[in-house]
Amino acid sequence: MLLKSIFTNSSGILVSRVLGFVRDLMTASVLGANIYSDIFFVAFKLPNLFRSIFADGAFTQAFIPSYAKSKHKIRFSSIIFLQLFGFLIVLSLLVMAFSHLVAKAIAIGFDEKSLDLAAPLFAINFYYLPMIFVVTFMGALLQYKKHFATSAYSTALLNLAMIGSLLIAQNMEKYDITFYLSYGVLVGGFLQILVHLYAVKKLNLCKIFHFKKHEKKEESRFYKNFFSATFGSSTLHISAFIDTWLASFLMSGSISYLYYANRIFQLPLAIFAIATSIALFPMVARAIKNKEEDKALRLMKKSALILFALLSISTFIGIFFNDLIIKLLFERGQFTASDTQNTAFILSMYLIGLLPFGLAKIFSLWLYANEQQFLTAKISMYSLGTNVIFSLILIKPYGAAGLAFAGTIGGFVLFFLTIKAFGFKRFIEMFRKWC
Repeated sequence: MLLKSIFTNSSGILVSRVLGFVRDLMTASVLGANIYSDIFFVAFKLPNLFRSIFADGAFTQAFIPSYAKSKHKIRFSSIIFLQLFGFLIVLSLLVMAFSHLVAKAIAIGFDEKSLDLAAPLFAINFYYLPMIFVVTFMGALLQYKKHFATSAYSTALLNLAMIGSLLIAQNMEKYDITFYLSYGVLVGGFLQILVHLYAVKKLNLCKIFHFKKHEKKEESRFYKNFFSATFGSSTLHISAFIDTWLASFLMSGSISYLYYANRIFQLPLAIFAIATSIALFPMVARAIKNKEEDKALRLMKKSALILFALLSISTFIGIFFNDLIIKLLFERGQFTASDTQNTAFILSMYLIGLLPFGLAKIFSLWLYANEQQFLTAKISMYSLGTNVIFSLILIKPYGAAGLAFAGTIGGFVLFFLTIKAFGFKRFIEMFRKWC
């Protein structure tokens, strides 16, 4: 069951990431690495940050344990959906109304002209956030029913929509292309909602607005775990966001270099680590709930060994063939040989942290399953703090590459503290006991 679920998630993520690379290839060719690509990526960064946090498990890690323990599941899920969806709609309207201020806060290094160009894109792209919450909510219900395929493969629809927008707009002015890309993001979100609605209806999970008497502590417990899990799962994505923010002070194109390098870094992380954690979490949570600690540890050991091998190979290939990878993927059209060199070096800095980030995801599941979300949040805070400190130290001498390496240092801190919380003794005994 574990390997089957991992394969389902991995194959779905792989399809999405392949299409994502096609999208990035086209974006690099059509826009290149300049102010126009920078303003689109920075506008897309904020909703995509939250999308990544939601989709990579923060919501699910809090929702599934609370949903499983809820006495009135339909009422509980309805309240959570309405509260969070309503909040995100209001937030999106505020971003639209104050888009210039939001752009100034996120891309603080941009000049006034660049901010004027970026502001409308912020307003459009942010509406993707409430859309992806709807998708994630329905995906959590499906995951509870051990249905992974829809969520795994539906992410490809976002990339298809953006590819379609690039094909339509490829001969237009660069600034006009950024608008087509932004509306493509919204179309992709709408398509994801449609396929999830179909799957939810097929599994007879549509009764989410049927209200019954419930205990308020059910939703209180969820929010307590949710906010902690959100921060605990967000380290890598907040790190990338900080990179973008600080890179706005650097030369034009730096944001794009970081984006393209991070996209490649995220591929093995998503295909192997995230796919494994999505499949593993319900099994570990169920085993711990049933007092079957040995079973949970066996599952985690098996997953950790698989990840160690796959991520080590990915790191080796990525670092030693970084220039070739970037050249083959992006060096065409407006993307020059100089852009390739800059992006390849940044990629190597990211890849050094691939293994610790991936393994940290596996062992953090033990903490989530034991409802220690607040502890994972504290660990993430220390990791993020380390990242910020080293980003400020390394940005001046090493530029964008320094920002990437600062994130890697934060990844090693995250892994060390996660293992410490899991228990060094338990960690050693786990591998010794089932060798």
